[in-house]
Parts: sequence; structure tokens; C-alpha cells
Amino acid sequence: MASYDYLIVGAGLFGGVFAQQAVQNGKTCLVVERRAKIGGNVACDVVEGIDVHTYGAHIFHTHHDRVWDYVNRFVTFNHYINSPVANYRGELYNMPFNMNTFHAMWGVNTPKEAKEKIEAQCAAITGEPRNLEEQAIRLVGKDIYTKLVKGYTEKQWGRDCKDLPAFIIRRLPVRYTFDNNYFNDPHQGIPVEGYNALFEKLFEGCDIILETDFLQDRERWTSQVERVVYTGTIDSYFDYCYGALEYRSLRFETEVLDTDNFQGVAVVNYTDRETPYTRIIEHKHFAFGTQPKTVISREYPSEWKLGMEPYYPVNDERNQKLYQKYKELAEKENNVLFGGRLAEYRYYDMDAVVFSALTAAKKEFGMVK
Repeated sequence: MASYDYLIVGAGLFGGVFAQQAVQNGKTCLVVERRAKIGGNVACDVVEGIDVHTYGAHIFHTHHDRVWDYVNRFVTFNHYINSPVANYRGELYNMPFNMNTFHAMWGVNTPKEAKEKIEAQCAAITGEPRNLEEQAIRLVGKDIYTKLVKGYTEKQWGRDCKDLPAFIIRRLPVRYTFDNNYFNDPHQGIPVEGYNALFEKLFEGCDIILETDFLQDRERWTSQVERVVYTGTIDSYFDYCYGALEYRSLRFETEVLDTDNFQGVAVVNYTDRETPYTRIIEHKHFAFGTQPKTVISREYPSEWKLGMEPYYPVNDERNQKLYQKYKELAEKENNVLFGGRLAEYRYYDMDAVVFSALTAAKKEFGMVK
């Protein structure tokens, strides 16, 4: 095997940004990816001419001008604005919680009326919230909690809100304006060329080996490299010596429909507990598609077991203490850089991953190119 300056384990966003910076700085990179394609959870499949977000909806948004300028070097972003709709037993509400939501729920017409309604319901919880249910009611009142938070959250976490810690929901955005834009960030959109085109540019100049598990033969892969960038699960790197970290997982049911428009919006959240999936994604709306057919994906949360795809870290006290033990081991690995959501056991928005990778590259190479 040829020698390389860097072995990058995982062809996701952190690995891609770091690889691009390494190549720009004259370094050679070998990328090892266990899946059959690059892109990590941002990878897409093209079905009926539609970019299908294979592993769930990914909308790029950021307040970092530096990050926005960086990704726009490789692809052009459209003007998509994330404006999801919540479906509670057939009742439709705009997200995030705003004047459109409050008017549909209570018939109020002014911010003053909405604020008085919410504040009166929030007052039902006195003292320190003991669980997620009390925390949510303290933040948005019982009506919004019951219809738009409770069922969705219980499906997402697989347990009753009364059994979840309060700190999981630190804030719930409430807007007293008629604004359906889910994000406050000034930059938002979807690549016109698709996310796959972004990753092709990021990994340009790298040698890539797909469908290969680095951990099954790590000595072979590390024997002729100067440094490793590891973006997989941190506990698996250390052979689960302290035990496995917990995650929530997802599964998707995707189908092609013989209609040009199924739900009129890219994302509809199903917030009642009885509907088994949390949302339906209609992918063509991310790119304002006009194809004669459409593709939808139903998203089902599930318990995670070893061998399944890890999506969301369970950031409770037990898992954070466990992660800190693995982090201490990672800090002793002199020739390994741990980065990304799995290696750092945290939920990252895409822009935060890019920012983190650029920061790591700047520390490694002294500048960002």
C-alpha cells in the first residue's frame, strides 16, 4: 500500500472538509468509508430525477459568513427556506411556533392575545421543572405542549415525557410574528447540484476505498500513514472498553408516488403519539422540483443496538460521564484526530461540522485555504 500523510476514516462532512484542506496544503489523503458511497448522512440518491435525502432531511443553514463562503466555493445554493408543517390528528399548524400557529390553535389575532394565552398556561408549573413535560409546559404552555411537543418527543426518544429529564429541552422558540422560517440564520439553502456534488469536490484529489471497515484491520490502514483523522463512533475505536454509548436510531420507508405533489411542503411533522412515524419528507420541494412524480420518506425513530446506524446521542448524565472517559483516552492518541458528531458524541448541525473541521485544519496546517 502506498504511503499517505493522512488516513481519513469516514467520508462524511467533517472528513470531507478536512480532506479538502489537507489536499490544498499539499498533503496526500487516503479515505476509508464503510458505506458504498461518500457523503455520510448527507448523501443523496437520485430517484425519478429527484435528489432523495437518504438519511433524513438536511437543510444547510448558518450564521457563520466564513462557513457560508466556504461551502459556496464548491456548489451553488438555492433559496430554499425551511417552513415545516405540524399535523396533529389532522389539524395543521405552522412551525416554529408563531402567530400562524397561535391563530390556528386559539383564534387569536394579535401578539398580545397570544402572549397572554401562553403566559397563563405556563404559570401552571411552579418551582423547578422535574421532567421534560413540566419544562415544556413552563416554556410554551399546555396546549402547545400537548399538540405539538409531547407525541413527537415521546416517539423520538421512545419514552414518556414524564420519564425524560428536563434539560433535554432547554428552550422552545416562540415567535410573536407571522414568520414560518424555521431558522433564524441569515444563510440557508440546498445545493442546486445536490449534496453529492459537494462531496465530490471536497474529496477531490483523495484516494477513496468504499465498503471497508477501518476497525476490522486498523493496523494495516495505519501502518503507512503519518496521521489518522477518525470520524467514527469513539467507543468503537476503543473496543467499547468502558461499555457502549447510547444513541437513538432511525429507519426510513421511501416510495415513489404517481403524483406531482403529495403534501405541498418538504417536511410535515406528525406530532400525535399514535402515528408511528415522526415526519414525512417530500424531497422534490427542497429543490422546487417540477417532476411528474414525487418521492416521499416516512421517518421512524427506533431504539439503537450495536450494528445499527447511530443518529442522535443520548446526552443524559450517564452517557456524558461515559463519553468523558473515552475522551480522556482519545486525548492520549497522539497521532489521531477525533472529529465529527460520532467521534465527539454530540449532535452537530452541518454548519457546525464544517466550522469544527476548518478549525481543526487551521490548527493542523496553520491556515485555511
